[in-house]
Amino acid sequence: MLRVELRSITKRFLISAVAFLSLSSLVLVGQNNPAKTGAWSGVLVTSDCNADEAFNESPECLKNVPGAKIALYDDTNRVMYSLEPQEKVTGHLGDTVTVRGTLDEDTIQVTSTEPMSIGLAVGQKAPTFSARDEFGHVQTLESLKGPNGTVLLFFRSADW
Repeated sequence: MLRVELRSITKRFLISAVAFLSLSSLVLVGQNNPAKTGAWSGVLVTSDCNADEAFNESPECLKNVPGAKIALYDDTNRVMYSLEPQEKVTGHLGDTVTVRGTLDEDTIQVTSTEPMSIGLAVGQKAPTFSARDEFGHVQTLESLKGPNGTVLLFFRSADW
């Protein structure tokens, strides 16, 4: 008798759980993901290019293609974003920019585009700094300076 009641209870529970999950799925299908306002940085490429081609810096990504639009390739996340409206995209293919707007799925509704400066301009003096090198020795701008100047290269590893 107890087994029959447990089976009956288990069966009712399973039927209730399936019904709940089915209703939850229907509700979720009807919901849209809320748009996210923010800023995204990357390289302007043609929409005819995919993330793998952009990551590999294919020259095809920087060519004007009839019917293609300008897209943003975010190399930090390896994601391509469509940009709308195209009239608000200032810059040219290959430019590194910051795009401000609202992200809706994979499309940024652009409010502004501004050039992104990476590093120092040629001839600009580097700020004073100290950092440990790969051997643990403290290096400064002065300790690295050579007779013909200094070239600093900071490499961001994919493991950071």
